[in-house]
Amino acid sequence: MSGPTPTDQLPPIPPKRYFTIGEVSDLCEVKTHVLRYWEQEFNDLSPVKRRGNRRYYQEHDILLVRRIRALLYDQGYTIGGARQRLAGGDARQDQTQVRLVVRQLIAELEDVLAVLRS
Repeated sequence: MSGPTPTDQLPPIPPKRYFTIGEVSDLCEVKTHVLRYWEQEFNDLSPVKRRGNRRYYQEHDILLVRRIRALLYDQGYTIGGARQRLAGGDARQDQTQVRLVVRQLIAELEDVLAVLRS
């Protein structure tokens, strides 16, 4: 069995305002119980909660989940180390995040261009 997918190979984030925990789980390749646990461990990860305590994530939450995932799964950080890294605002990590977002945008734009050409 292979390990987790590298963060830069995750599916693009669709243009929606809110995402359910199941959708975020699929987009980030992280199980739902892990997302709930990370909400307790990372204060910045706080999806909107509505009726019946249903969670609704926004795009910035998904980007944060992907960043946490990269720190824990790709770079081998512990929960505490990832929390410190996120709080520190490391410029190198910010560059990596910007590159990831740019790659996603390019892929989405190429898809749109292909649809327009067909």
